[in-house]
Amino acid sequence: MKNTWLLLAALMIVVSVLPWGQRSAAFSTPGQQSYQVIPDEAIRLRILADSNADEAQQLKREVRDEVNQEITTWVEDLTSIEEARTLIKSRIGEIDHIVGDTMKEQGIEQDYTVEYNKRVDFPTKLYGNYIYPAGEYEAILITIGKGEGDNWWCVLFPPLCFLDFSNGTSVAKAEEDQPEQEQQADEQEEEKEVEFFVVKLWDKLFS
Repeated sequence: MKNTWLLLAALMIVVSVLPWGQRSAAFSTPGQQSYQVIPDEAIRLRILADSNADEAQQLKREVRDEVNQEITTWVEDLTSIEEARTLIKSRIGEIDHIVGDTMKEQGIEQDYTVEYNKRVDFPTKLYGNYIYPAGEYEAILITIGKGEGDNWWCVLFPPLCFLDFSNGTSVAKAEEDQPEQEQQADEQEEEKEVEFFVVKLWDKLFS
């Protein structure tokens, strides 16, 4: 009985500490496909920064926040993609104004485009254990300046913009300001600690 409780405790620690994608890998059978977060019918938002300069990337994030905040209120009560498609297409001009106003507030004068298209290019991304292949998807595409910088994208409908599919991770306020290298180092350290604990406990139970 004591061994059973210890094993359960170990499993609970793994579940609570490891990120969702790694939990899926730990508990799924080989070849098993994890849950597809993005449905087949979805409307995305993709924002291309002018460049990878700090100022250009910061502007991209400002535009992201303002556009997300507005569109989320539009689609939160909708139940069909047809409704979402009709509403977003009819209000694309409002999104254009939001982008322009955001740039003015930042004191930046730069060309940009806002378009709604069913054939917007997206790169391949891994989210959890599920790969979203590169391809052309229905989306609002916001291009700032030359659009040569790193992009950011999410799913507007169904409302999934609290997930950052660009990085394959959940967007968290507490982590937004933390450098990516530090986040990766922290995650790797957590994984090592949990792995060491579980292996040690396993050896104690069954050796």
